[in-house]
Amino acid sequence: MENLDKLDMSILRELQKNGRITVTELASRVGLSKTPCQVRVKRLEELGYILGYTAIIDQKKLGSRHVAFVQVTMIDTKTNALQAFNDAVREIPEIEQCHMIAGSFDYLLKVRTSNIENYRLVLGEKISNLPFVKQTSTFVVMEDVKDVASKVI
Repeated sequence: MENLDKLDMSILRELQKNGRITVTELASRVGLSKTPCQVRVKRLEELGYILGYTAIIDQKKLGSRHVAFVQVTMIDTKTNALQAFNDAVREIPEIEQCHMIAGSFDYLLKVRTSNIENYRLVLGEKISNLPFVKQTSTFVVMEDVKDVASKVI
């Protein structure tokens, strides 16, 4: 963050709120003219502060209402085992998120399916068969209290 000033941070905040904002509107909101604003956005992209632009989809409207978090304990945590697990997880579309955890288990997965029956199949046929999985524990979401795509800085 040593390369960022207040204007850069303002640009990032505005783009997080609305990635489809025009450069003219963005420039107006952060107090720049259009060209310097474009230059700053390009620089933020090139430096990797802006990774991309995407639409946030309402998965519930598409029928994926069931969310479960799965704790995964591995039988082996050597580098090659972790890499094999990581690679395999990326191939399962129902797994929305995968985080390596420092704690009493090794990974925390966020899994989204249409219903509990489909979740049971994903758990039994896909997650349990991932490389080096020793044990899983499931926690079913009853209500989304707060779910944001990304935190506004």
